[in-house]
Amino acid sequence: MKTNLLLSKRMNTKSITLLFSAMLLLLPILGFGQTMESDSIPVFDYSGSKDYEIGGVTVIGATFTDENALKAIAGFRVGDKIRVPGGDIGRAMKALWNLRLFTDVQIRKEKTIGDIIFLEILVKERPRLTTHSYVGAKKAAHDELNDEVNKYLVKGGIVTENIKTNAANAIEYYYIDKGYLDAAVVVEEVVDTSRLNAVRLVFNIDRGERIKIQDITISGNENVKDRKIRKVMEDTRRKKRLFSSSKFIKSNYQKDKESIIAYYNTIGFRDAVISSDSLWRNEKGELMIHLNIDEGYQYYFRNISWKGNSIYETDLLTDVLGIKKGDIYNQELLDTRLQFSQDGRDISTLYMDNGYLFFRVDPIEVAVAGDSIDLEIRIFEGPQATIDKVVILGNDRTHEHVIRRELRTRPGDKFSRSDIIRSQREIINLGYFNPEALGINTPVNPQRGTVDIEYTVEEKPSDQLELSAGWGGIGRGVIGTLGVSFNNFSVRNILHRESWNPLPQGDGQRLSLRAQTNGRFYQSYNASFTEPWLGGKKPNSFTVGGFYTILTNGLDKENTGYGSFSIGGASISLGTRLKWPDDNFLSSTTVNLQNLTLNKWGSGGFRTDDGITVTDGNYYNFSITQTISRSSVNNPIFPQEGSRFTLSMQLTPPYSLFNDKNYGELAVEDRYKWLEYHKWKFNAEWFTAVAGKLTLRTSIKMGMIGAYSSEIGISPFERFQLGGDGINNQQFGQFNGTDIVSLRGYEINEIPANIIGGATVPTPIYDKISVELRYPISLNPSSTIYVLTFLEGGNAWQSFRDFNPFDMKRSAGVGLRVFLPMFGLLGFDYGIGFDKTNPDGSGFFAKYGNFNIILGFEPE
Repeated sequence: MKTNLLLSKRMNTKSITLLFSAMLLLLPILGFGQTMESDSIPVFDYSGSKDYEIGGVTVIGATFTDENALKAIAGFRVGDKIRVPGGDIGRAMKALWNLRLFTDVQIRKEKTIGDIIFLEILVKERPRLTTHSYVGAKKAAHDELNDEVNKYLVKGGIVTENIKTNAANAIEYYYIDKGYLDAAVVVEEVVDTSRLNAVRLVFNIDRGERIKIQDITISGNENVKDRKIRKVMEDTRRKKRLFSSSKFIKSNYQKDKESIIAYYNTIGFRDAVISSDSLWRNEKGELMIHLNIDEGYQYYFRNISWKGNSIYETDLLTDVLGIKKGDIYNQELLDTRLQFSQDGRDISTLYMDNGYLFFRVDPIEVAVAGDSIDLEIRIFEGPQATIDKVVILGNDRTHEHVIRRELRTRPGDKFSRSDIIRSQREIINLGYFNPEALGINTPVNPQRGTVDIEYTVEEKPSDQLELSAGWGGIGRGVIGTLGVSFNNFSVRNILHRESWNPLPQGDGQRLSLRAQTNGRFYQSYNASFTEPWLGGKKPNSFTVGGFYTILTNGLDKENTGYGSFSIGGASISLGTRLKWPDDNFLSSTTVNLQNLTLNKWGSGGFRTDDGITVTDGNYYNFSITQTISRSSVNNPIFPQEGSRFTLSMQLTPPYSLFNDKNYGELAVEDRYKWLEYHKWKFNAEWFTAVAGKLTLRTSIKMGMIGAYSSEIGISPFERFQLGGDGINNQQFGQFNGTDIVSLRGYEINEIPANIIGGATVPTPIYDKISVELRYPISLNPSSTIYVLTFLEGGNAWQSFRDFNPFDMKRSAGVGLRVFLPMFGLLGFDYGIGFDKTNPDGSGFFAKYGNFNIILGFEPE
């Protein structure tokens, strides 16, 4: 393969010291018996050469260089014999010049006393570097430029032409890699008067214009279209592509050429090569690229046989391989199906999950007939390996048992690669460690048939502090929030002061405290505690929590117009991990008891099915919630694969079935004294890696509440409210008997079912579908940042008869999320509702969209 690249305009500068050395060989001594035949050419008279004994050597001009070292390098020692004039002086001069430390070297006769000679070595040292600077470079690029030039420049080191050239070339290469192919650098050496024999270097940079790739032409490709080949070249693109970068970076160009061949190999052209490529500049200075491809023949799989398999039948191995006779030959697919497939469908996983760690598989081509290839897949099964030791390293805050109980790999078990992958996921999902730094090592002891498994973790902050202030809500005042969540708490270490850092931690328990108020209008307090492994032996979680919220109209209690709504409650929950259908399933049972008190409270939107607004009364809500969930996501903060499903059923006792009351004749306060209902919620999310880190998230959410008795009807409490940003609603809706569900692009009053008679009324049924494309800007555990764009649709209905899952209020928009371990999730969404209409019928463009803030949690 040849490459004609007419881009470089510089050549390497060679040192001129070789010229000086050659001259010195012709001038072996200065100042000894020389005569002048002309004004410019010295002629030495060797007829008067004489042997002397060196009586002493003096070095003049060496400030930074050791004088004794220079004498030794020159080869002059007191008492040695030397012929003057003669070759000894020339060899000494050459040795000193070769040090490249000096701009001038002379050897002189100081004096002679009889046959004893005293010599002087005069040197002029090269200047030393004090600092360097850039002219013509943006300040933001200085750090990266320093990384390049500091490979050659040393503060306090000597400055040579070679060093200056290398540093200048490094800067030019830096800009060439960014597409500035005409970048030029001139080095200016400036005397630094603040120090003796010192200089500073100024790099004058002219980066020029960024050179774009005008076109990429291709020849020889008879089976693959030009458009497909250009698409494979992800990092080398022509200027004609909209919104694509067309700068030329040589390293990326080489990788893209390899990608072209790799693509040809996947479609059977395993002999394909790029026979030549050319790059040149057109008359406008734009870059042109031409690739000449020799595709070769397209090959197919023919006969595939197995050898060495005794554990698994040939039919099973063939089924897992999934390659049939007549399929296009695809080396990448073959390698993937033999080992390390992302979906676990490969021969290697089949064996390694059964303990065969020493397993090896080698596909051998036994025949190539025309365009067909016969394979013999040779297997070395080896013995089963047993796990000996499981070692955990790096956990300086989290206690080892918290990590070890999540592992699927235990001493004495057979080795299983799937168990290691699952253990890795469980460690990440704890949320205490940096997922990017999690390391797994498997040192093997073949003699014993055992393997150790080492998990290396890096702790990250997991506690969260919520401290915020906002404007709005009831009374339109300042709302202050203070909350803390200790996600790796330890109750048993409360009395052990040495384990406080700053609070007892390390046992994986969660303690959450939160208070929110805007004075007289609104106050809310809640606390919860979770033990994820009750008893310490099985993954049975225990959670206890309580809350109290009160909302008022801001008047004094003594005022006859005073109105308030308060709700207090407590809950106890027990959860366990299920073994069927698989151990990704969790079951949770929660017992809830709440007391709701209304006093002249007409702004809550609590309305019965027969149209009566609930403004006063004392109500009790006793319910049991059963939740089944499944999660297989690989990262709780930014999942790129896996799914989450949750189905919950909340039931109250059917009181009306146990008594003879005529509920139709009872007052509202008596009818709903003890709330009765059945409530169902379903939530599903899927995460799919689209390309690289670009991730697709799709979700479906539904909720409904029903009644046991048509005479009582659906409870005015525990309904749903769709719309808004989920933040202001969360402040006043989380603990007021209403489930809040955000719908980006729509306010609450823009969902028709939410408004009855001009008042906001929660609904008994809703659904919502979301599709998001997410791309991470940073996956650093100290600040995870990603941007997103979304399509969303949802609606709510006041009656089951009106329910229509295809009647959606649609929206689209963009958003940003920032996860800070100390503060949780922060972000915003801007959504435009496509189905909004104003009273004048002017359509959604009359009111473009809504800006939503996310604080601490992802709205439902």
